Amino acid sequence: MDVIIRSGNDGFMTTPPRIITPPCAAPGAPSPLTATGRPLRWGVVSTGKVAAKVSGDIALLEDSVLQAVSSRVAENALAFRDQFGFATAYFDNDGGKGYEQLFADPDVDIVYVATPHGQHYEIARSALEAGKNVLCEKSLTINAREALELAELARSNSLFLMEAVWTRFLPIVHRAWEILHSGELGVIQWLQADIGFPALYDPAARLWNPTAGGGALLDLTVYPLTWALGTLGFPQTITAVGHVNDDGVDAQNALTLTYSSGAQAQLTSSLLASSPRTATVCGSNGWLRTNSPLHNPTELIIREHNSTPRIETFEPVGQNYVYELRDVTRCIQQGLLESPTMPLDDTLNTMRLFDGVRAQLGVSYVNDRAVPVAD
Repeated sequence: MDVIIRSGNDGFMTTPPRIITPPCAAPGAPSPLTATGRPLRWGVVSTGKVAAKVSGDIALLEDSVLQAVSSRVAENALAFRDQFGFATAYFDNDGGKGYEQLFADPDVDIVYVATPHGQHYEIARSALEAGKNVLCEKSLTINAREALELAELARSNSLFLMEAVWTRFLPIVHRAWEILHSGELGVIQWLQADIGFPALYDPAARLWNPTAGGGALLDLTVYPLTWALGTLGFPQTITAVGHVNDDGVDAQNALTLTYSSGAQAQLTSSLLASSPRTATVCGSNGWLRTNSPLHNPTELIIREHNSTPRIETFEPVGQNYVYELRDVTRCIQQGLLESPTMPLDDTLNTMRLFDGVRAQLGVSYVNDRAVPVAD
């Protein structure tokens, strides 16, 4: 069954204007490490691999302070504090959960949440209720209902909230979209993007654990989808097929997006197979392709019809999370409650899209069956 994407004000997605280029990704912009205002004091919830990469990049910003980190386990929190130079470490004890203690710290301006997906809603909600700005890893939540509740909570309390889709902030990605929207390659007709790797099966690991929101869709599909959204916008219809394992998570999925223009996009995500991890966009006068990985490429290959390909290269800065972090920092310094590059409406539309895909695949999570608690 296709998911039909209706337009209008009925709660479904509409095709947005072109994704806005953040100032730090514009041609000729200063280094993303350069300060744009007052120092921002960061709290990090998690001591995992992604949290480590992002914390390393936070430390590179001239106007950042690594204020606090939290973990359930004291040993992990203390080791992470010492490794990156955080001022304070919090962990679960008689005083409460580590992240709750971090949220009570008056010296924390913004919280970065990098826990498994299934915990995002609870932790981000707690941070917002404590009056903290929040940058939360993708996917923001398990479903659209949870995402909408967080968005409404942030908006009602005048707090910044953003889903950490870092690929949206990279200069090379915006350069690609500039070429694709310029008409150089003609009318865009077709897009293919894939991401896949053979993940070691462990039912307790976050990638495979349904309680943690495991599966390819919530962990990987946002990356190929980002290329479709930046090139063609939100689709008119979506058809999804995939393999759901015995634990109830999607080990692999393939999405076909169709547009009123006649354009199509094929997106594939897999925890079973190694893929090229590239994006290819084809127009009536040529094509553009990234090198691998599509979520953090360093090269664009552009070929107009019957001409010699040209290659444009971009050097990373740190782990390249710095562009996302720079824009979040700038937004909060300037009093913005959302990033124009990653607005909450785009997150809500994406979560609605993913809810529809999961309905086609037959994937559901504990969070889907949770009954909201009345205030």
